[in-house]
Amino acid sequence: MVVESADNDAKKQVNQVNDLITQNVNALIFIAQDATSALAGVKAANNANIPVIAVDEKPESGDGKLATYIATDSVKASHDLATWMFKQIGGSGEIGLLTGVLGATAQVQRTQGFEDALKENPGIKVVATETANWDETQAYKKVQTMLQGNPDIKAVFGESDAMGLGAAKAAKDQGKTIVSVGIDGFPTMVAAIKSGLTQATQAQIPYQMGQLAVKDSLLIVTGQASQVPAEQYQNTVLVTKDNAATVDTTLFYGPNVR
Repeated sequence: MVVESADNDAKKQVNQVNDLITQNVNALIFIAQDATSALAGVKAANNANIPVIAVDEKPESGDGKLATYIATDSVKASHDLATWMFKQIGGSGEIGLLTGVLGATAQVQRTQGFEDALKENPGIKVVATETANWDETQAYKKVQTMLQGNPDIKAVFGESDAMGLGAAKAAKDQGKTIVSVGIDGFPTMVAAIKSGLTQATQAQIPYQMGQLAVKDSLLIVTGQASQVPAEQYQNTVLVTKDNAATVDTTLFYGPNVR
């Protein structure tokens, strides 16, 4: 197995995909940096008759073809987390929203899930929406300004753990108490829930997703592609103060991440 890291650089990833194609790999497990640039890599692999297994980020639709797509059911995860958060503030009040990189598959789906939950809770009012690009520092700065302009905010919904942590730290530094949540299930977020800094995360299970991607690639290259579904969505685990002390984060990210 050849493993490459794009270091969050979409252009670098396209070059890496092309290099792997020239190495005549049998299959390509692809965690795209962004949906738009990923399409070029998918098409190049298609032209070389190399099956593509996309994980987490779905390449932009076009004439590229995926052997399968494996991801978290982000719409449901976000909907359920937002519903939980709304209950924590009594089903009414002002809140803020921190979105991820605009246009990214996860951002689109998590925003959709949040908005679906919002429609079911008319007492909740979103008074501030900011894009923090999955980044804790950006989230911290955005929420500082958000709280200064909207002092009655009761909660902030972060579309990632990093943003949820940034929101919680910004509120704490301003002497405010809010409900702050995120999505990922990072060990740092679970620790923050245990300490009371943040309140909840929807934990993804990328370790399981990676295992599934490898198993599927083996099925595909051994002529058993018919056994592999076109799309496969994984559930999440809601982590709150009620289970943070007992949840095993190695189930989410593997035995080497704690």
